[in-house]
Amino acid sequence: MLGHKRVPSREGGIEVVVEELSTRMVQHGDKVTCFNRGGHHVSGSEFDRQKSDEYQGVRLKTVFTINHKGYAAMSASVFAAIEAAFGKYDVVHFHAEGPSFMCWLPKLFGKKVVVTIHGIDHQRAKWGHFASWYIMQGEKNAVKYADEIIVLSRGVQKYFSDTYGRKTMYIPNGVNRKPIRPAEQIKEKWGLEKDNYILYLGRIVPEKGIHYLIEAFKTIETDKKLVIAGGSSDTNDYMEELKALARGDDRIIFTDFVQGRLKHELYSNAYVYCLPSDLEGMPLSLLEAMSYGNCCLTSDIDECAEVVGDKAATFKKGDVDDLRDKLQGLINNSKTVEKYKETAADYIVKKFNWDDVVEKTLEVYK
Repeated sequence: MLGHKRVPSREGGIEVVVEELSTRMVQHGDKVTCFNRGGHHVSGSEFDRQKSDEYQGVRLKTVFTINHKGYAAMSASVFAAIEAAFGKYDVVHFHAEGPSFMCWLPKLFGKKVVVTIHGIDHQRAKWGHFASWYIMQGEKNAVKYADEIIVLSRGVQKYFSDTYGRKTMYIPNGVNRKPIRPAEQIKEKWGLEKDNYILYLGRIVPEKGIHYLIEAFKTIETDKKLVIAGGSSDTNDYMEELKALARGDDRIIFTDFVQGRLKHELYSNAYVYCLPSDLEGMPLSLLEAMSYGNCCLTSDIDECAEVVGDKAATFKKGDVDDLRDKLQGLINNSKTVEKYKETAADYIVKKFNWDDVVEKTLEVYK
C-alpha cells in the first residue's frame, strides 16, 4: 500500500484507512507492506514517532521524500511506486488521486493495481496549478491503468461513471465503537467539561469550512465554547486566517494537533460535533464523532448526508446564517441533542464495519 503519509499515524483519514486495512489483513493471514513517507509529521516535528520497520505484523518501508510543501506526497509516491514495481507483490494498492499518477509503473511490471479514491482531490483549495494538474492526471491514470477502482461514496461513484464511463467498486470506510473518557486532561489543559463546548476535530484545511463555523459561532448567544482541534496540512496561512477571524472572542479555543487521550476526551465530552465541509470523500472524523455517541451537525453535502442518515442535523452547505440558526437551535434544545446522542453510536458502528470493509477489499484483490 502507498499514498498515505505514515503508518501508524493519525495525520489524516487516509492514514486511518491504511492502518485499519493493513493490520486486519495481516490478522487474516496476508503479507502486507506499507510504503511510509519520510520527513516530519505534517503538524510539526514534535509529533514525530520513532521509525520502525514493522507495526502489528505489517512491514514498513520508508521511501525517499523531499520534505517540502507540495513535493513530499509526490516524491514519496514516485519512489514508493518504483519499489513496488520491482518488489515481489501480487497487488499494489494506491490510496488517493495524486499518488495514482504512478499507478502505470507497477502495472507495466505485471502487478495487479487497485486504486482507492478518497475524494476528488484536485477540487481541494490548498493546491497550486501544478499540483492540481498532477492530481487530475493521477485521476485519469487511475481510470486508464487500475485493474479496480474503489470509491467511498455513491457521489464519487457517479462522478467516475458520468465523467469517464468507468465502473468502480463502492466500499465505504468503517469505524470502531469507542470507549467514553471523562473530561480530565482537557479540563486541566483548556478548562473544558462535559457538554460545555462545540467541537470541530480534523485537518485545518479550507474545504472543511471551519471559517463558516467560526463566523456563525461568533454571533451565537451561549456560554459554551468552540473548540477547533487539529493541525494544519500545508495550510499554515489558513490557520492564521482562522485565528484572525476568531480574535476578540475568548470562547474560541485552538488546540493544535491532538492525539491519544486528549483526542478521546474531546470526542467523549462534546455537546455537539460540527463538520461544516464544502468537500469530502468520506469523512472519517464524522464516523468517529458518531461512534462516541455525539450529536452531530454537518453540511448537507451528499458525502456527509450519506453517512449520517437521519441520525444527525444538517445545514445548507456554505450558508453561515443557516449554520448559525441550526447550531443555536441545538444549544437551546438539549432534548434534541440527547435524542441524537442516544442513537448515533449504535447506528454508525452497525452501518460501517471495518471487518466488512476488509472482506470486501480482499474480494477485490482476488
